[in-house]
Amino acid sequence: MRALSCPTQSYDWGSTHAIPGFQRQDADGSRVAEVWIGTHPLGTARVVQPSGDEQPLTEVAGELDFMLKVLAAERPLSIQVHPDAARAAAGFAAEEDAGIPLDSPARVFKDPHPKPEMVYALSTFDTLVGLRRTSEIMRVLQALEHPLADQLMSSLTVHSGFNGIIRLIEGLLAEPPAPDTVGEVVTACEKALDAGRDVRRAFETAVEIAEHCPGDVGVIISLLLNRLTLQPGEAAYLATGIIHAHLKGLCLEVMVSSDNVLRAGLTTKHIDAQGLVQCLEEGTSRAARVEPRVFNYSTDVFAPCDDFALSVTQSSPADPAGVVLPASGTRLLVCTGGEVALVNRRDEVLRLHRGDVAFADESDGELRVGGTGEIAQAFVPGTDERGQLFDLL
Repeated sequence: MRALSCPTQSYDWGSTHAIPGFQRQDADGSRVAEVWIGTHPLGTARVVQPSGDEQPLTEVAGELDFMLKVLAAERPLSIQVHPDAARAAAGFAAEEDAGIPLDSPARVFKDPHPKPEMVYALSTFDTLVGLRRTSEIMRVLQALEHPLADQLMSSLTVHSGFNGIIRLIEGLLAEPPAPDTVGEVVTACEKALDAGRDVRRAFETAVEIAEHCPGDVGVIISLLLNRLTLQPGEAAYLATGIIHAHLKGLCLEVMVSSDNVLRAGLTTKHIDAQGLVQCLEEGTSRAARVEPRVFNYSTDVFAPCDDFALSVTQSSPADPAGVVLPASGTRLLVCTGGEVALVNRRDEVLRLHRGDVAFADESDGELRVGGTGEIAQAFVPGTDERGQLFDLL
């Protein structure tokens, strides 16, 4: 077992206090958006030796196929979609051939990997995930009584269903409405809210987003997406090809080790509208809640796919011998509350406080956790360990 020092990412949507608080540090006013736990070349964790010296995790573990993040959003992230394996490989190869530097703002594909991911809420966590039903979108638009809404309704009447909604998004991105028009739609949403009318929080969401991104086409697109609120301890799986935009809250994200994101709205970063539309996949228009599988009395396992899983274990003096964690191979661990002690098969002990991170591998064997706290562990599940997925609504 090895303690890790992990890089952070500072984006304009990050929180000034959530991650410093999680890591038991004083906030300095900067926006900290993410902690990267893994071996991705754009943010590699470092192993902390007992002497205090550090070395890249890649020198100890090689390249890991999965990674873990702590994410803190104080304002909406970009509307985005992640590519599947074929699109990621082709896009990465094309940008490599074109000579676009990996750190260029115009670079879209940072690696050749897909990026399915799972969100596990550490606080109340709000996000937009997947497309609303056509009938629900029509109700949203009809209530606004605005020319742009009427235009979108007419388009959906001719081209309904998934493909029709994609046509709406494509048209909005190709010819974004003027900022004043977006502002008028927001005003219509405010009037509906004042009258006590909303359709599954569509108007509430648009008004909230407009406070941070006034005039942005993403405000209009948000009306087409489902609003989902996760309570602490709940999880949602975001497959490749599903449109989403996190709004606010603190969470863990476990994913394939990738940073491939195609964006369209609510961002100052590079926008690839055509690429986003091409990545949307029929059949993934709604996200899935992840139903945990009970590993033992103290542990829930969230395993939505074959690529990664997350176990969450609570320990207390009620288990004096410690609680056994699932999995025995390569693992990334983060203490999410209290103070815990990890014990490997050689009876070596590693103590972690809230926010501390560790790495374990096959040589550590079965891990036990004691103390009073909670620890989350990312790992690759066995083929028979996948959990159940449920419709987000």
